[in-house]
Amino acid sequence: MKVKYIGKEKENFIQDNNDMDLIPNKIYDVMEISKKMGWYRVIDESGEDYLYPPYMFEIIEG
Repeated sequence: MKVKYIGKEKENFIQDNNDMDLIPNKIYDVMEISKKMGWYRVIDESGEDYLYPPYMFEIIEG
């Protein structure tokens, strides 16, 4: 599945202390959906994969 991050502009800046390295309007591949919480596992701009809540994204391709 492909999703677009619909975050805030301030999160566009990738910083060491930023706990969310996602770029607004960028499309990310969902690696899996957590069975426990339903969150999306995506690889962010740090190169690591993390779980994020689905309300932060718009589904682009199912």
